[in-house]
Formats: sequence, structure tokens, C-alpha cells
Amino acid sequence: MKLALGTVQFGLDYGITGNGQVSPAEVRRILAQARASGIHALDTAIAYGTSEAVLGDAGVDGWSIITKLPPGLAGSENPDAWVARELEGALARLRVEHVAGLLLHRPEQLLDANGPALAAAMRKVKASGRVGRIGISIYSPEELDRIWPVLRPDIVQCPYSLLDRRIETSGWLARLAGAGIEVHARSLFLQGLLLADAEALPPYFAKWKPLFTRLGQWTAQQRTSQLAACLRFVLGNPAIACGVVGVETASQLHEIVDAAEGELPPLPADLATDDPDLLLPGRWA
Repeated sequence: MKLALGTVQFGLDYGITGNGQVSPAEVRRILAQARASGIHALDTAIAYGTSEAVLGDAGVDGWSIITKLPPGLAGSENPDAWVARELEGALARLRVEHVAGLLLHRPEQLLDANGPALAAAMRKVKASGRVGRIGISIYSPEELDRIWPVLRPDIVQCPYSLLDRRIETSGWLARLAGAGIEVHARSLFLQGLLLADAEALPPYFAKWKPLFTRLGQWTAQQRTSQLAACLRFVLGNPAIACGVVGVETASQLHEIVDAAEGELPPLPADLATDDPDLLLPGRWA
């Protein structure tokens, strides 16, 4: 199963179409459903509110866990000490001794004066055995152009979806896969927008209504759901190691797992966009 369970909803009220933070009891049900579905990987972050602590309380020993360092390294702080301290805090909250991956949530830190030392600190914790792989979480492939000379990651997490194919069209997806670097796709549903009815979108997205209408028409023509199309497009790409999906209930996860199975016809070119005002949630008004 090429799915990883995203956990931001476990620690924060997240997403434009979300219904609030998930209760600890539902977290346990979701984790049980994930296990039963063959999902073994969890994606979390220090910046995801109480997510790590909630996971630790639920019990996640034996899971393949990827977490992310926060964006707060001060220019005067020693990167070695900072990485070690943040990692130890994450391990304590998760109640585990090792994580499968440690990513930089804001990899632009590698371009600061402390960048080379930060990269060395990441490699050091990997060598210690407390971290399996190191990597970065990016918003756009242009970040890789700048970061690549400083750190060769084991993992790159990036947005990738029916509408957002920038990592592929930039050439970086093929380059990363060719170098043996794992690419973890996130934002498969663009925070739920790709699953919404075009007529029900918030006012900010009115200018892209034709695009969402086109998506709905195409999936109807293919006799598939928007959920299935979103999942199969990403998971069917052999260059993608896994797709990160977040849910609010165990039943949602069951629905996702069922929808992920199957083939998808080639997508029409006019379903993609590179408009950052749509693809970057930080710009949404």
C-alpha cells in the first residue's frame, strides 16, 4: 500500500473543508483502520500542534514514522544542538526511540549562513541511528534548485495532484527517482478542494471554477469519483514512493483505501495548472 497516514488533523484544526481536530478516541480508531488496510507509515511534524503527543498517547511503536523539524532555528544557535534537542523532544512525545525519517519543514534554512552546519547536523543524527533517512518538505520544485548543492536528501515531500504537476513538469520528479530518492506526495486533494462540488467552492476560488467544473465533468465521463481519480493519479506514478493522506474518521480512511485501487485513464492536459494563488494554501484569502 503506497499510502502514508498524514496526522496534522490529530493536532490542529486543519484544512479549508475540515471539521476540526480529531478526538484521541477517533485517532485510535483511525490507526487501527490504517493497520488493517496495510498502511504502516505515519507523517507528522513538530509544528502540527499536539499531533506527536497524541500519537505517542495512542501508541505508535512499530510504525514507520516521519516527522519534521520546525522552522525556528535562530541564526545564533548551534545547529547540532538544535537538531539534537528538537529530535529528542519529538522522540519523547512520540514515545519511540527511532524515527524512519526526519525532514526540514522549512528547508530554506539550508540557505542561511548556518546552512552547511545544519546539513551536517542532519547527517549526524542519521549516522547516530535514531533517524533512518533525512530530507526536506518543499512547496515548489524551484526550492530544489537552490537546496540541492547543500543537502542531498533521502526523502523529498512535495505537493502533487491532478491539478498540481509542477514537480513532474519541472523534470525534478524523474531526476529524484533516478537518484534513488524517495518522493512523498502530499496535498493529493488540495486540502479537500479537489473533492468538492464546483458549485460549493468558497468565493476566493471563483476564478478557477471552470477548472473544477472540468474535473467534475471528466471524472463523470470516466465513471469514477473525484476521490478515486485523485488517488489513482498519484499512486499510479511509479516515481512516487507514497501518497500522504489525512482523514478525520476511520470510515473516511476506509473509503480512501477502497477508492485507491484501480487504473486511471490518461488525464487531459487542461486539468493542470501552475497558478500559485490556487496551489499554495498560504495565499488563500
